[in-house]
Amino acid sequence: MTGTDEQVDETVDVVVVGSGAGGLSTAVTAAHQGLRVLVLERDRHCGGATSRSGGWMWAPRNEFARADGVDESLDDVKAYLRAAVGDEYDEVRVDAFLRHAPAMVSFFQHHTALQFTPGARINDIYGTLPHAGTGHRSVGPAPLNGRSLPRSLRRILAPQYWETSFLGMGIMAGPDLQGFLAVSKFQLHGWVHAARRVLGHLGDLVTTGSGQHWVNGVALTGRLAKSAVDVGVDIRVSHRVTGLTRDATGRVTGVVVETPHGRRTVGASRGVVLAAGGFSASAAMRREFFPHNRDADDHHTLAPATADGAGIALGRSVGGVLDTTGVSPAAWCPVSLVPYRNGRTGVFPHIMDRAKPGAIGVRRDGKRFVNEADGYWDYVTGMNRATPDGEAAEAWQIADSRTVARYPFGFAMPRPVPKLPFLRSGYLVKADTLEALAQRCGIDADQLVATVAAFNEDARRGEDPEFHRGETAFNRYGGDSDVVPNPSLAPIEKAPFYAVHVRQGSFGTFAGLRADERARLLDEHGAPIPGVHVVGVDQKNLFGGHYPAGGVNIGPAMTFGYIAALDLAATDPATDPGADTATEPATAIEPVRAGRSVTG
Repeated sequence: MTGTDEQVDETVDVVVVGSGAGGLSTAVTAAHQGLRVLVLERDRHCGGATSRSGGWMWAPRNEFARADGVDESLDDVKAYLRAAVGDEYDEVRVDAFLRHAPAMVSFFQHHTALQFTPGARINDIYGTLPHAGTGHRSVGPAPLNGRSLPRSLRRILAPQYWETSFLGMGIMAGPDLQGFLAVSKFQLHGWVHAARRVLGHLGDLVTTGSGQHWVNGVALTGRLAKSAVDVGVDIRVSHRVTGLTRDATGRVTGVVVETPHGRRTVGASRGVVLAAGGFSASAAMRREFFPHNRDADDHHTLAPATADGAGIALGRSVGGVLDTTGVSPAAWCPVSLVPYRNGRTGVFPHIMDRAKPGAIGVRRDGKRFVNEADGYWDYVTGMNRATPDGEAAEAWQIADSRTVARYPFGFAMPRPVPKLPFLRSGYLVKADTLEALAQRCGIDADQLVATVAAFNEDARRGEDPEFHRGETAFNRYGGDSDVVPNPSLAPIEKAPFYAVHVRQGSFGTFAGLRADERARLLDEHGAPIPGVHVVGVDQKNLFGGHYPAGGVNIGPAMTFGYIAALDLAATDPATDPGADTATEPATAIEPVRAGRSVTG
């Protein structure tokens, strides 16, 4: 709803709707600029889909890259993006992102509780394209000890997402993960690492009831939330924004919000920021915009149920435009459904297992359809393209016993974790022959046998002429460096054989509200709507629905949140002293003041 005659119950400078990376980035930056900021979160926990993510953000030319001697030009990064994005390349907004991303990283690193881990070895996905990054373009949150946060703040933060943890214990990509994987190879340092981490986690469970070694998305939102309350941002959970208010000129002046204590109207003297998480949890919008979605059960998102398009509806209510152009409406991710004994079904994202040697993906026809070691977006895009109209997009990951013993296979962990619970629940399908496995899964048996035979012959030579798996640094990094000649390829030949059913899923949406390079909401004529900014996945995807690198959701969300805050503080982002240029290194803005911390 909107209105011009609402009686205001309280007034702040900025109201942020949503508490993921984009919303909290805006809130922290705006508060450092001296503004009074209120974050309203509909859920009872902060963090949204960000808390369920890996927490990594793509932010090229950051200070960590320069410290390691990697000094790329803007033209280098733009050349890669132009090649990866093609006709959807948005010159103006991409320029704004690339100029401000280094400043955003430096600002948070030096002035907030958000400390980063450099992604020195994280490659861009399309390594054969010009100027593809071979590391140093990403940063992730440093691990966080949950005990360092006030109990009142811990209470409102989203917990570790169970399906991407080990019994609730988060595992971070890089040395932490490699230490655990070394256990399956019976390497001593792996057992030492795993014992230390597991014993620490058990100690946390006994003393606090939950794990306190936070990594990935929960570390990012935890550090952002702490940064927010440190400078007086007021965070209120279980507060649902139901409408925007406007004055006689049409400027948005505040929000109408349903609180645990009733309906209130909050004025926003500088503006409202929409960061409510997109619409991937809306079955109705998925049916309208997603391919191969006939009903609610054809798609499974990692985003929480509150990512139902509420922010987009608010933007449209004042003249904003939902832009569904681009090659993809969503940040696709292949997922599998995990049945639990209590009747709950979890959604597991297939991030790292697809690239491991000795496994392939096939559709019901028994044929491969994609380079399994490319990005998760590419896997589902290939699956969508191979799926005939009227059918659900689905596939099966197939592996032999050697692969399942050494590496994670979907939600099933490698040895020494037993496979029996996953077999009993039906999550894993097992058979002594490929023919029997195909029959149990409903796959064309003759074609599966032929597909595996052809794959094995090539894999022994370290080749994949059909899909070129293992030819890029991104593919090889996701494989196993101990496997030669190709870390991503090994034959599937040791019985018994296993399968896991893979479905179309997503981390969030790419279709979103049109915004300009300052994150201002635009109307149908391309003019800014006064009083409203939009960030995160409520904003139309920066790369036209493409996925050129890991972290291309969170990197732009954080950066445009930073830009929006400067705009709200009457700082022209075009003259921001922290903005990167082709010739000058990035330096972060200096904070104006720190305010009083209020958390609710």
